[in-house]
Amino acid sequence: MRYPYRNQEVISVIIAVETSFDEDEIFRLYDSVGWEPWTRDIAKVCRSLVSSHLVIAARDESGNLLGLARTVSDDEMICYVQELLVNAKFHGQGIGRQLLEHLIERYAHCRYFVLTTDHESTPDGKNNHAFYRKFGMIEHHEQGLSAFGRKVDNTPYTGTVVDG
Repeated sequence: MRYPYRNQEVISVIIAVETSFDEDEIFRLYDSVGWEPWTRDIAKVCRSLVSSHLVIAARDESGNLLGLARTVSDDEMICYVQELLVNAKFHGQGIGRQLLEHLIERYAHCRYFVLTTDHESTPDGKNNHAFYRKFGMIEHHEQGLSAFGRKVDNTPYTGTVVDG
């Protein structure tokens, strides 16, 4: 698809599966959106990309990385969209939409198609929620479900269960 840059220059976007990753290129993408916890250990991020079920990248005609999405999936019952990000310079160009549409179509057979995003009260949350709702996605609680996870504080798991 072709989209205008913010200065109205039109670019072509090519979406394709990728299986190998350049650390500098990945660092620039994650850094552009302020994902500092990821950029602290970019080698680990690249290993996680290689281990993912699927990684699709959005590139321009010159091969520049504009965005990517990756999934963790059993390819039968569940698809978890672990990451969907677009270089901040290209937000609002339809690139994230293209990536998500590709994943929705690819995993249409899975019962669960889920992801995690910022809470609606955060600076990015309101826009993120509006974006995902355009695709018919709703929050877990709206379906009578809850999601649980360990607190994101970089404390390693010790095997201790906390009783509530």
